[in-house]
Amino acid sequence: MREGVKKDMKSGAFVFLCIVIFIVTFVASIVIKISYKSPEIKKYSVQWSDEIGTVQTDLIYGEKPANKFDLYLPADNSKESYGLVVYLHAGGFTSGDKTDDREILQWLCSKGYVAAGINYTLRDDAHPEANVLSQSNEIKASIPIVAEEANKYGYNIDRMAAAGGSAGGCLALIYAYRDASSSPIPVKMAFEGVGPTSFYPEDWKCYGFDQNKNAAAAMFSVMTGKDINPEMFGTAEYDALVKDTSALLWVDENTVPTVMAYGLHDKFQPYEASVRLDKALKENGVPHEYIVLPHSGHGLQNDNKLYAEYMAKVEEYLHKYMGK
Repeated sequence: MREGVKKDMKSGAFVFLCIVIFIVTFVASIVIKISYKSPEIKKYSVQWSDEIGTVQTDLIYGEKPANKFDLYLPADNSKESYGLVVYLHAGGFTSGDKTDDREILQWLCSKGYVAAGINYTLRDDAHPEANVLSQSNEIKASIPIVAEEANKYGYNIDRMAAAGGSAGGCLALIYAYRDASSSPIPVKMAFEGVGPTSFYPEDWKCYGFDQNKNAAAAMFSVMTGKDINPEMFGTAEYDALVKDTSALLWVDENTVPTVMAYGLHDKFQPYEASVRLDKALKENGVPHEYIVLPHSGHGLQNDNKLYAEYMAKVEEYLHKYMGK
């Protein structure tokens, strides 16, 4: 009996440790950028000024304290309509802020798009109930308000792209894939870096979840806000349970064109899940670019040329599917 108790205690401690490690390491990805910027990458940043645009900060879209967004408005306000690019911040669903992505939002604005950085309620001591599902629903609720605010400033929004990095990439794909059909603004494309897209234990080898299904169930319960047990894995019931937080499970022939980048040596989120997503997009004939950085981890830090290729594809897709 004592051995059984010890075994249960060890299992519980391991599950707790996995959750702590996941949160701590994922927080380290709050900004998916590299410290050194090659000339190829520098072109995707701008020296912000009134000649490029203006920014309206801390606009409110909901009742929760985190329900705020920043709106970057192009200096040229003469067009009949504009494309909106929403870029969601990283931080492992537990930290981060819209201001972390100021640089890419400014660059997007310089290209003539209305750009929005949106905050969402983080899972922390003050909000232990927050999870990927609740965060994705907050983003969904924000989009009509973002469009309304842009219109108030004279920018008519008639198309949009969803984008983000890491946790933000996960949420962006959920909106682009799950919510596109009900979006008040037609979603034309998505782009993201290193966002987790599915919850299959065999893909999460970086945390040993392929070997410890109890730990996987505990972690996925925290992330999805659903009560998951190991016996559910591999069943249709499980897919139905986690579908609202798994972009992969929404892929079909109507999925929007997507550009995505992943590091082969990512230890913070499951690289293998990106392989699964690439396969699903191919099988459904979805136009997409899947760029793997072979020497990089979660920060996409060791393959400057390929990161520049990712950004070039982002710009190409924006031009093709969002126009000017």
